[in-house]
Amino acid sequence: MLISLLIFMVILSILIVIHELGHFILAKRVGVRVEVFSLGFGPKLFGLKHKDTEYTLRLFPLGGYVKLAGDTWAEYQGKPWEYLAQSPKQRAKILVAGSGFNYLLGFVCLWLVFYLGFPMLTPRVGELLKDMPAQSAGIKTGDKILAINNEKIFYWDDLQKIIQAKGGETVALSVLRGNENIKIDVPVQKKEITTVWGEKQSIGLIGITPAGDMIKVRHGFINSLFLSAQKTIEMTYITLKGIVWLILRKLSLKESVTGPVGIFFLAKGAIKMGISAILHVMAVLSLSLSIFNILPLPILDGGHIVLLAIEKIKGRDFIKKFDEIWSRVGLTFIILVGILVFYNDLVRFGVLDKIGKWFVK
Repeated sequence: MLISLLIFMVILSILIVIHELGHFILAKRVGVRVEVFSLGFGPKLFGLKHKDTEYTLRLFPLGGYVKLAGDTWAEYQGKPWEYLAQSPKQRAKILVAGSGFNYLLGFVCLWLVFYLGFPMLTPRVGELLKDMPAQSAGIKTGDKILAINNEKIFYWDDLQKIIQAKGGETVALSVLRGNENIKIDVPVQKKEITTVWGEKQSIGLIGITPAGDMIKVRHGFINSLFLSAQKTIEMTYITLKGIVWLILRKLSLKESVTGPVGIFFLAKGAIKMGISAILHVMAVLSLSLSIFNILPLPILDGGHIVLLAIEKIKGRDFIKKFDEIWSRVGLTFIILVGILVFYNDLVRFGVLDKIGKWFVK
């Protein structure tokens, strides 16, 4: 448990530090002084001053932050190196950089997953479900499915995708049984399911489960880059779709959003599966953080970008009055959502039940 907790903290720290590094680098590029770049929060353990920036290590190693010169109206003195002295366009670049670096980290993590290798289930049959087409057609436990309708099968995922698309049809399976190659025709049963998006969908089933045999799949350097780009785009689409469906109330916040507790359990499961699984979790979290943080909500970077757009139209005097209200509303909103998500995680992962039993004892 302790090792899992430490790795979980390292993962979150990397995500947040990379985010702040984006702000740091772009601030420097546009001429804004960075007063503090901190690893962690709380009391300072160690500090090193280089030029205008103090680099600090703090007691609680969970994330970090950067402090820009003149980044609040109370501190702003009109100096050319201050954050608020920059044009709205320059400040927007600094804000976007945090999410941009998280997005890049997600891409790099996925590239490493494909390049280092990841486990995939083989198309070997484990259990046969009773009164389903595969059992009736003569498929046996231990059979390895080599092809469907002469299309070669290498992994269980391939088999699933093809079968699910063939509902109501009969497919010709090429099966390896011992040392013998045999052909078996199997009718594919149609079944209507409800997807995670709440949509009704018809899929094909033949009634088999995987045996659990795993093989490690690795790709070359260049191919891994293309696969990572493809997966990054796919994850971006899914995340944006999820956000839209949450807004339209087609998805439940309770069932579709997780917080620190949920992330901990995800990380704990990934640790048991090795470095590729950990990198995959990091990629998902980094991409999600990137997209969420750029949403036009108060207190998030996206919300500040909205303020910059208003400043461009209405002028700086209007923003000075509006900025504090905007931040207070945003902070209240984020805290309330955070409490809801945290409580939901405690219920979903049985933490409250365990606490209750501990008190009963």
